[in-house]
Amino acid sequence: MREYLLTFFVAASITYLMVGLCGRIAHWVGAVPPTRDRDVHHDPIPRLGGLAMLAGVLGAMLVASYLPRMRAVFAESTDAQALITAVIVICVLGAADDIWDLSALAKFAGQLLAAGLLVVQGVELLWLPLPNGVFTLDPAQRAILTVILVVGAINAVNFVDGLDGLAAGVVGIGAAAFFSYAYLLAVEGGETRMTTPALTAVVLMGVCAGFLPYNIHPARVFMGDSGAMLLGLLLAAGSITLTGRSASQDVEESSFLLTLLPLVLPAAVIALPFLDMLMAVVRRTRAGRSPFAPDKQHLHHRLLQVGHSVRRAVMIMWVWAALVSGGVVTIALVGGWTTYALLGIAILALLAFTMRRPRRLLQRTPASAGADGDA
Repeated sequence: MREYLLTFFVAASITYLMVGLCGRIAHWVGAVPPTRDRDVHHDPIPRLGGLAMLAGVLGAMLVASYLPRMRAVFAESTDAQALITAVIVICVLGAADDIWDLSALAKFAGQLLAAGLLVVQGVELLWLPLPNGVFTLDPAQRAILTVILVVGAINAVNFVDGLDGLAAGVVGIGAAAFFSYAYLLAVEGGETRMTTPALTAVVLMGVCAGFLPYNIHPARVFMGDSGAMLLGLLLAAGSITLTGRSASQDVEESSFLLTLLPLVLPAAVIALPFLDMLMAVVRRTRAGRSPFAPDKQHLHHRLLQVGHSVRRAVMIMWVWAALVSGGVVTIALVGGWTTYALLGIAILALLAFTMRRPRRLLQRTPASAGADGDA
């Protein structure tokens, strides 16, 4: 566990120290977009926070590779090297978009390239869990499904990045749940606790923790596409590497929920934002508009309209992410009707709090709530 704690603090420290420099670079290169009508802030905020995250990832991976017990993670497989390569590519792509606003087609091509780099270096889904066993994938199926999962996660996290601190907090919480699962699974299986999935989750937690002090409302730096796409890629890749650690015959003897969890957990973390994305597509299509046309009817905008401040709305989304991701892990590892009942009560209580209009904010408009940022 000490190795993981050190890696976490290295990732968080490097990211935190680099954010200010990246904000200055954003001003130098023009990565400071003007405010839009749907934004909750009034002054232009620099992007390129993802470059600080990239520095945190690379620094943490470098330190981890020199730790005595962690060296095996880098020596036994090429997963860690594949992650580093893909992360660099996706962050450079995102940085280019932060500066020059690339077309959707160019970004999609870059995302396919990053996902393809994972596949050619051996980071890919090997099987899919089914209630009555597993379905072993052939090479073509592995490549296609891996690319779909990675590209989907990249765009889903990018979509989550709608309020100050939202994406970093949600992904960091999901990474914590994923680390708990990967670590406890190794302990219960009597295997080594130094694994690529757990290392990836710890690095992901670290860069999110290091970036959040600059990104909590009112944000001083945005992560931009360079950061959002980096987080999405790491979230998906960590899940994929975990599925590759178990042989299909071992999976057949395991609980269905345990084997399904690596694929479900990333989706659970971003379940609410993803549902919001689907509703936005339906809403805009029914109105005769482009599915990609911006509006102010997303879930976080509705929370502001109810009367929550920006910080309160973000914290509500954090708690939802913690409840969903932690609940999924608890159900898979513990189970039982007591677990289901407690989770049901927690969901109902959080739902009531989410929909309740705060007394002190009854007369505030969404714009004023976003301006002062009271929690």
